[in-house]
Amino acid sequence: MRPYAGQRVLLGVSGGIASYKSAWLARLLTLAGAEVDVVMTPAALEFVGAITFEALTGRPVHSQIFGAGNALDHVKLAKAARAIVVAPATADFCARAATGQANDLLSAILLAADCPVLLVPAMNDRMWAHAQTKENVAHLHKLGYRVLPPDEGMLAAGEGSGPGRMPEPETIFAYAGWLLEDHHALGGKRIVVTAGPTREPVDPVRFLSNHSSGKMGAAIAAAAWRRGAEVVLIAGPGNIVAPPGACVVRVETTEQMRDAVARAIDDADALIMAAAPADFRPATPASQKIKKGDGAPAPLELAPTPDILVSTIAARRPGAVVVGFALETTDLLANARAKLGRKELDLVVANDATEEGAGFGVDTNRVTLVGREGAEERLPLMDKREVADVILDRVVRLLDGR
Repeated sequence: MRPYAGQRVLLGVSGGIASYKSAWLARLLTLAGAEVDVVMTPAALEFVGAITFEALTGRPVHSQIFGAGNALDHVKLAKAARAIVVAPATADFCARAATGQANDLLSAILLAADCPVLLVPAMNDRMWAHAQTKENVAHLHKLGYRVLPPDEGMLAAGEGSGPGRMPEPETIFAYAGWLLEDHHALGGKRIVVTAGPTREPVDPVRFLSNHSSGKMGAAIAAAAWRRGAEVVLIAGPGNIVAPPGACVVRVETTEQMRDAVARAIDDADALIMAAAPADFRPATPASQKIKKGDGAPAPLELAPTPDILVSTIAARRPGAVVVGFALETTDLLANARAKLGRKELDLVVANDATEEGAGFGVDTNRVTLVGREGAEERLPLMDKREVADVILDRVVRLLDGR
């Protein structure tokens, strides 16, 4: 999986209770195709056994700086790494890294490394708030290290909650992808992505909507952020997981999504309309809940919702790349080509709602890319994260041609 496949990632683990989460991070990196070299400090071994990481990565775990055969491990591992992630980075480790100490294998590797380094602090909230810790973190930034601040949440037993909790492995995994990715093509670009359904109220407790999960749009937003773009994700209701670096705008109705898109695209380099907004709304929503005991309600009269892509054409930045989606049950390519012209799009991503494993609510998709010049590219069934990268590759080509 891009950009992890075949890349050497060094995962450093220092001695904090959050090190149990590092095992899952090692697994995520390995499943994505990375070759993970785990380096543990002596203190980390007091919390999690080396055999755990060896079983999850299929690779030996490193912890000794002295001993036969280990003399140059700090140099070898530093040279081999494409990126280094230290999670957790305890208060002690941050202090030692900030002052250039090399009294264990992991800290020695940092001094020998010339690849990107991400430190993920995790500690008690009082330790995180200490002036010396703040000074250490500021100096780590000056040294060129990237520091992912801790989350707020439950700390170790008896310590309540507060800032200091290590971010979840999925978040760290995403930032590791950001380190590995090439930011040349989309760095400095502003990409607006829509995702998920919209809901049109029937009464205060009911609504019209569809089965969209928002997974495709979220995958595109995550991939664009990972490639260095400034990302605005306009998300409909539901459990849409936004990438950590995106600006997220939450909306409910199609009209709200239209207004959010209009506000966002005036300086956007690309708009990728992956959302599935409702095409119709109740013409007159009831002000009170429609009660079953009142007998059969009157037939529901529907009115069309705004066409977001058509109604925001005038708001587009000149030269912006605009991508639409066409989810159809019949005449897939004909409908996609019609949408391409009617909505003044550069590319349409078309998929069949009736095909198993594609469309709403699943992690995979099979799409056909339809270009303005009539080119059609049918992709195999793929993970939506892989589809997202293919779509962004096409967006990059279109931007390069402007």
